[in-house]
Order: sequence, then C-alpha cells, then structure tokens
Amino acid sequence: MQKPRVVLAYSGGLDTSIIVPWLKENYGADVICVAADVGQGEELSGLEDKARASGASACYVEDLRDDFVTGFVFPTLRAGAIYGRKYLLGTSMARPIIARAQVDIARKVGATHLAHGCTGKGNDQVRFELTYAALAPELPVIAPWREWDIRSREDALAYAAEHDVPVTATKAKIYSRDRNLWHVSHEGGPLEDPAYEPTEDLFMMTRSAEDAPPVPAYVTIAFEEGYPVAVDGEALGPVQLIERLNGIGGRHGVGRIDLVEDRLVGMKSRGIYETPGGTLLYAAHSELEQLVLDRRTLALKDAIAPRYADLVYEGRWWTTERMAMDALVDVTQKKVSGEIRLKLHRGNVTVAGRWSAQSLYDERFVTFGEDDVYQQSDAAGFIRLFGLPSRVAALKEQEAALAPTLHAAD
Repeated sequence: MQKPRVVLAYSGGLDTSIIVPWLKENYGADVICVAADVGQGEELSGLEDKARASGASACYVEDLRDDFVTGFVFPTLRAGAIYGRKYLLGTSMARPIIARAQVDIARKVGATHLAHGCTGKGNDQVRFELTYAALAPELPVIAPWREWDIRSREDALAYAAEHDVPVTATKAKIYSRDRNLWHVSHEGGPLEDPAYEPTEDLFMMTRSAEDAPPVPAYVTIAFEEGYPVAVDGEALGPVQLIERLNGIGGRHGVGRIDLVEDRLVGMKSRGIYETPGGTLLYAAHSELEQLVLDRRTLALKDAIAPRYADLVYEGRWWTTERMAMDALVDVTQKKVSGEIRLKLHRGNVTVAGRWSAQSLYDERFVTFGEDDVYQQSDAAGFIRLFGLPSRVAALKEQEAALAPTLHAAD
C-alpha cells in the first residue's frame, strides 16, 4: 500500500504545527508543508526549520506578494468590494492564492492528498476547498479539525506539549491572528464577547486615535485605470505602495474595524481588523470614481460591489462569475485615472482635493454665475417631461374621485 503523501497548507501557527505530527500518527503520511509569503513579515522567519522539527519531510516557502497584490487585492479594490459594510476582505483574498500554490506543489511532488488547518466552523475551509475543487478535483482533502477530538485552542496547546511541537501561542495570549500585506485580523479569546473592548496591546499595525499625531497629515494617491501607482508623486511597485500606505495610515490611527460578521456557515462571529493602507486606497479610489464616472456607471459599480464581495468572502474566486465581473469592472475603470489628496487626522480620513484629466466636473455648467453654455429656461421643459408619469397618475386619481358625482348627475 502506497504511503500517503500529504501537502499541507502551513502557516507555522498552532493549528498547522500540530497537524504535522497528527497526520503522521493517524495516516502514516509523508507530510510536505507549503507556506505562502503574502506579507506576514517576521512570522516566516525559521519556518522551514520549524516545519521539519514538527515532523515534516520538506517545507516550501513561496513568495507570492506581488501576485497577491496585483492578481487579488487590486481587482477587489477596483470592484469596490466590501463585505458586511466594513470588511476589506484581507483574509478572504489571500486564501485562493495560497491554495493555488499548495496545488502547484502537490503536482510537483506527486501528492496523494491535500490538507489544511481550517476549523469546521470557519470560512477558510470553504475557501481552500473550493480552490482545490477548481484546480485539483482528483485529490482527496484531509481536514483534521473535522476529524480529531481536539475541540479548543487549549486542547491544541496540550497536544503540542505532548508531542514536543514548538508553538508561540499561550493560554495567556490566545488570539487567533491572520496577517498579510493588506491587513491583520484578530479573533478568539476575550474577543468572542462582543461587549469586550479590546486593549491596545492587541493591535499590531495601527496606533489608537488618541495616540496619533495631533497635527493632520496629507497624502496624495495617484491611479491609472483604477490601479494605484504612486504616493505623493513617487511611483511605487504594488507591494511597496501598500507598505508605504500602511505606515502612513497606521501612524495616524486609520483602518481599525470592529465587526460582528456573518460567517458563510451561518453563525455570527466577531473580529477585529486593521487595514490602514487599504482604508486609504478605498477612500481615494471611490472618490476618483465619483469624479470621472457618470451616474449610471456609478450605480452599476455600486450594484455589483456587494456581489463581488460575497464571491470573495465565500471563496468562489476560480469561477466564470468572477471573470465576468472583472471584465465589466475593467471597462468601468478605463477613465479612472487621476490623483486624490486625503487628509488624515486621528483615525479620520477626509478628501482634501481631486484632480483628473478625465473629470466630468465642468465649472462652466455648475457655476451660479453668468454662463453661456447652459440655458436655465430649458429646465422647465425637462421638468415637465420628467414629471409626466406623476402628472398623469394625479390626473387619473382626480378623474376617479369625480366619477361618482358625474354618475349621480346623470
């Protein structure tokens, strides 16, 4: 009988660390770890050694930062997708590219199975497995959280101690975190009480508004066809641009979100998200669209944005639906080029200026002063035609009200 060769999506966190010995113990598997660098920073330090110390035969660390930003973050930004009125989809966007890298390695090493460390209550299990279904439908999936008798992070810590697995989580500080270039999320522990106000030691990317500089700061973001390309006049690559804006936004207390959201599996959950650079980009991009797009095109964008957000949140990235919406968004973004100047002050972001060669704003038409391009008397005929349905309905109501009187007179 062939020894199972399992490729595991590996982060080096508590769950995936204990999954390595668990797969060896329960499946007799040769475990190969795949870690994706989507901007976790120092979290990736020593990851290969840690995976081997946990029992893996190999660990691949793939640098996906540029592809993550250009292929996943920017399309979602250009679509204006926001989930649950607040969430800028940092974790949701990262899962399809991580799972794709995992499938690529599985093909390379001749894997017999794929595995992940997602819980049976969360969204990520769906995001990973929908990618597997789209890209490697023939490979069986092992999801330990749906099989083993570990039921809590405390149980997981105990298992790690019993099997000499090195982990950094503790019972005293037991938050579940996910970090990438776009954001960091915090869940679990005391945050499971929606009435609990998180303390400042929770946050990693942002200052509190109270600790932010008292003097406002200004930042100008330039876009070309809906893609951000420069900050304060300096052209930057996608990764460097987000890192620059994360620093600026975080320093001024921008980008904190406290959200009770609807998980895909049907329950409410509470998460704290920090997305400083993303918050600035969404504000600037939306304002630029307002300047250069006509009313009906804006309405179309606003209509598809929540549908795009649902698609990303639910892990349905590898679908014809997403490609079709991307094609529509591409058309709407052809004229979304220009610069937006933002004012940052103690957690707040406001628009301080707008410039675009594609602007539909024309002072000649909107001025209250004398002009030669707009005949105000034309408005009377427009209003009469625009209000015709209301006028006809009112006349019909009047005729209906008079009808009994007319019949009585007959």
